[in-house]
Amino acid sequence: MKKIIGFFAATMLLMVPAFAQKKEAAPKPPVGGGHIPPKGPAPVKHAAPVPKEGAQAHFNEKDGHPNAPHVDVKGNKWVGHDTGPNDPRYHMDHPWAHGHFSGGFGPGHVWHLAGGGPSRFWFNNFYWDVSPVDIALCADWNWGGDEIVIYEDPDHVGWYLAYNTRLGTYVHVEYLGNQ
Repeated sequence: MKKIIGFFAATMLLMVPAFAQKKEAAPKPPVGGGHIPPKGPAPVKHAAPVPKEGAQAHFNEKDGHPNAPHVDVKGNKWVGHDTGPNDPRYHMDHPWAHGHFSGGFGPGHVWHLAGGGPSRFWFNNFYWDVSPVDIALCADWNWGGDEIVIYEDPDHVGWYLAYNTRLGTYVHVEYLGNQ
């Protein structure tokens, strides 16, 4: 009987540390993966040159990063938001023609895309369109379910930034109002 109790005690001593070990969390992806930046981009102080018409911009500054404007999980850096307020591609003749978006900005306001596509999409009865300059940059968005967060664009009057939490990418969007 002493042998059985001794064997049981020795087995328990070996097993307890195995159960006590914590499982390591999966590493966070460098972009996206549900990450939400705490705030939008800062105004550009030193503008990068505007890409020439027809030139392909490159945003994948590191391995594993998308070739689209995105936010790095580490440091919350807004990659691609660097051309400043004089970028003619984002000039709008009639800013806020449909009013200002008042549904809420930043991480406290996560919206589920409910349909449409880049030329017209919606959530919670708020309607939007993607800037023609950015349409190719959101080809992999799920317009019927992705979560997005809206941020104000500090440099381009009339535009907002729609950030996709799944992909970690963002595009310039115009608010079309409630309909």
